[in-house]
Amino acid sequence: MDIRKIKKLIELLESSSLTELEIIEGEESVKLSRQMQVMPANTVMAPAPAATSVAPTESKPQAESAPKATEDGNVQRSPMVGTFYNASSPEAEPYVKVGQKVKVGDTLCIVEAMKMFNQIESEFEGTVTKVLVENGQPIEFDEPLFVIS
Repeated sequence: MDIRKIKKLIELLESSSLTELEIIEGEESVKLSRQMQVMPANTVMAPAPAATSVAPTESKPQAESAPKATEDGNVQRSPMVGTFYNASSPEAEPYVKVGQKVKVGDTLCIVEAMKMFNQIESEFEGTVTKVLVENGQPIEFDEPLFVIS
């Protein structure tokens, strides 16, 4: 099989959600596979139950803070792990500011994940009352980003 075809197959595998790809042409065959990145997340999640059982008092304030944020408005959370950016470039104006009205689907920020810039759109309609993260700050999955009332 031609090396250019193999390179194309590698690019296809990298750009898709596939974890394994096997191509057979006559007597030649190529099998490509990669490990899913979910594996490290599962190992990170495993110690979590032990941490909550060791410190149950820590889980109570978190439970209390979630309804408080809901009373203030709807909490827009991060759909992924990455780096938070409030504008498309360092010189550009932020997508949203406190006091600005937004509609469902309006771009609130960008999250860079694995050198891909993902626009985060509002899930709520209302006024931005709080910006909970700073520009350039690393963020986690489901981390609160904005409060929209």
